[in-house]
Amino acid sequence: MFLRESIFHKGAAVATIVHQYLFSWTDVDRSSDLDRFAMVLEAIPDEPVVLALEALRGHGRNRFPVRATWNAVLAGIVMQHPSVESLRRELLRNAELRQVCGFDPGKGSAAVPSPWAMSRFLATVIEKRSLIDAMFAELVRTLSALVPDLGEELAFDGKAVPSFSTGRKDRESGTTSDPEAAWGTKSYRGTDANGKAWEKLTRWFGYQLHLIVDARHELPVAYEVLPASASEVRRIVPMVERLADEHPDVVRRCQTLAADRGLDSGEVNQTLWQEHGIKPVIDTRRLWKDEKREPGFDASRAITRALDPSTVDTVVHTERGEVRCVCPATGAERAMAFWGFEADRGTLRYRCPAAACKGVTCAGRATCERAGCGRETTFGRVVRVPLSTDWRIFTPIPRDSPSWTRLYAHRTAVERVNARIDQVFGFERHTIRGLGKMQARLGLALVVMLALAVAAIRSNRKDLSRSLVGSPRRRAA
Repeated sequence: MFLRESIFHKGAAVATIVHQYLFSWTDVDRSSDLDRFAMVLEAIPDEPVVLALEALRGHGRNRFPVRATWNAVLAGIVMQHPSVESLRRELLRNAELRQVCGFDPGKGSAAVPSPWAMSRFLATVIEKRSLIDAMFAELVRTLSALVPDLGEELAFDGKAVPSFSTGRKDRESGTTSDPEAAWGTKSYRGTDANGKAWEKLTRWFGYQLHLIVDARHELPVAYEVLPASASEVRRIVPMVERLADEHPDVVRRCQTLAADRGLDSGEVNQTLWQEHGIKPVIDTRRLWKDEKREPGFDASRAITRALDPSTVDTVVHTERGEVRCVCPATGAERAMAFWGFEADRGTLRYRCPAAACKGVTCAGRATCERAGCGRETTFGRVVRVPLSTDWRIFTPIPRDSPSWTRLYAHRTAVERVNARIDQVFGFERHTIRGLGKMQARLGLALVVMLALAVAAIRSNRKDLSRSLVGSPRRRAA
């Protein structure tokens, strides 16, 4: 029974960094439980959910009103209760919370739903989880109107969400206790302080949450929950396309989308830029291996390849898209100066570093320029690199530029959203099995997160009407 499954968990508040002129998650977390609950009730567009649940009940017994019970479910999420029974104990002792939820104050603690009634109600909510998705979409539309730059910088990431199951198959049935879950793996690579490469492999049984987040304000704008075996790189484009259909304003504003190197794909980069005008800010994996097998390979130097293998030239590039020139006189390599992206041509433009940068001299400059353009010029040699040369390696924002470094650092916004999901909304410890239950529970957590943001933004906006900045109203039963 769903009753035995903990759908809430009390976790510590997570301080996050956002633009203070709109709202601060830190300020929201510091509010009292009842204040945050009132903020959610004020902002959440849940009327269709309540009407649908009331229609399902029909003319049956109404001992525990639908609206009040639904509000209690939201209270359990906001107040971080670890289980249904923990929430019920709070309702039994806290008369003010019962009143805010909308239970009849004259009945006292007898108004609190029984364990069986709460279990059946939650099962119905899971069946109607498409309405949770509709609430999420409505809140994104609201935020798009409240936040003028929502979506300009997006970030994508996949988050492991283990099932409350070991993943071991029963000897008799041959199935696990969560047949809809799957095994997933995720690798992390980097270099330590001594320059030594390291790799960490994580394996879990359960599900995976894919999130697209506004990187400036740490607000999710799209999500999906799939078995852990689902490939992130195959899901990012369908999620962006669905986001464009549901929220065209958000995608129309979007300038960049950041993701880690696990999403490294020429097809992804090409689709984002050519079909949506979004500049991908995605790091590359190290896939070049042929040079490593050559005699005398120097691991301390970056591998380079000719920019145009069909010609004899002095221009080469690295796997991360850094364009370099090789001095024909000394053999020294220098990074060419990035001179802008030509969107109409789809090309990156680079200049000779000796001509573009003060204090740089090159003994082979004249030879190099005559090879490139037939004559020596004061402007120096110019090289245009079409993105189509290799969509995986060359992107509208070069990876060796300060802009790319700054934008890629903003990708950590999605990691902070993931931390809130774990620590504030209870997914570090839960007892959820089943894809439907996981989708409903994660969807409700994200809906509550967006509702808190909407309420906080409205209360801090001086140009909005008085009705939006007043104290949140309490709903009647």
